[in-house]
Amino acid sequence: MAKETELPQLPLPRSNVLDISPQYKVLRDRAPLVKVRTEMGDEAWLATRYDVIKQLFGDARLGRSHHDPESASLVSESLLFGRPHGEFETEPDLHRIQRKVLVPAFSARRMRLLKEHVTELAASMLEELARLTPPVDLHDRFSIPLPITVICELIGVPGPDRDTFRGWSARFGSNDQADAAQAAMEMLAYTADLVGRRRKDPQDDLVSDLISIAAAENLELLTDHEIAEMAAHLVFGGHETTVGRIDYGTLLLLRHPEQRKALVEDPSLVDQAVEEILRRSSPVDDHFIRYAREEFEMGGVTVAKGDCLLISTSVGNMDDRVFPDPERFDIFRKPDASHVGFGHGLHYCVGNALARTELRAVFSQLFQRFPTLELAVPLEELRINMEERWIGGLDRLPVTW
Repeated sequence: MAKETELPQLPLPRSNVLDISPQYKVLRDRAPLVKVRTEMGDEAWLATRYDVIKQLFGDARLGRSHHDPESASLVSESLLFGRPHGEFETEPDLHRIQRKVLVPAFSARRMRLLKEHVTELAASMLEELARLTPPVDLHDRFSIPLPITVICELIGVPGPDRDTFRGWSARFGSNDQADAAQAAMEMLAYTADLVGRRRKDPQDDLVSDLISIAAAENLELLTDHEIAEMAAHLVFGGHETTVGRIDYGTLLLLRHPEQRKALVEDPSLVDQAVEEILRRSSPVDDHFIRYAREEFEMGGVTVAKGDCLLISTSVGNMDDRVFPDPERFDIFRKPDASHVGFGHGLHYCVGNALARTELRAVFSQLFQRFPTLELAVPLEELRINMEERWIGGLDRLPVTW
């Protein structure tokens, strides 16, 4: 692609930690697909509107792999989310097979059984928090430990090893490519060993389920290595995004005391409060990277084979064509359309029920247990940690009560 110096440069600047850049609206008003320059200096198409974002998430003409990886646009330093991933020829079949085993592994039955346990686990962690002397870093003492404990239990990682996974995840999400690669290798070696142990001695956990479902379906393409990779990615993806939503949900409710009060007085509001947190929170500029597997027309432009497309759930959830006054946080909002916080279609997150279960457990109890909770520092002192971590999110959330 030819270089054009006037292209908008990512990342677009934010004015504060809560709001995405106002420049996204400017680009949205310009066109549904806008050419931008990534932080690596390459060109890409940015989807700016809700309807196009939904369409792209479900479009089989897009993928994570590239027919010529050496020529592909790079988005960031991330080893997993900043460049092509997977084999071009086998990606569609492998993605279909992965979803075939993951969807039943995250079954509604399992989530129902998990609900009570997650609620009890959150309550126990909040009691531990209450024994500390404020101010306390909620991010470090609650937002991280709860999701990492839940996903490790679900995968089948023993308790003594969970702090190790927390360390691997932090390193894997860093902008230090060498250390991120090393952390990925260490985590994959662990999950490969776990798959081997579960093949010999199945347990009531997700890794055992993946092995069992793959065998029952005779899915030869899903090797033990692929299952180990899935398990490693599930540990990382299954807690990192939830950490950010706990932090941001807490911030948003602290900034809107009347809605926090309503939630405390009427716990039945928790479901719609969680959905609004998922719509409104933006811990990171979440540009999901896709590459065109063939040429096609969309949004008035021609997307060439191999072109890079960036799909952002945060940008879609702030489309004022779909969500009136989208910057307003409102747990009483009754939108005509669902948010795209978990993607859509072919790429709708299989772990959405798990994330919702955790967030409901948190926000049905946090402010009931700490009715006087407040920030221990001015909002302006909080920062999104994009310098060290491509996954972003807050690096701390000091609170007091």
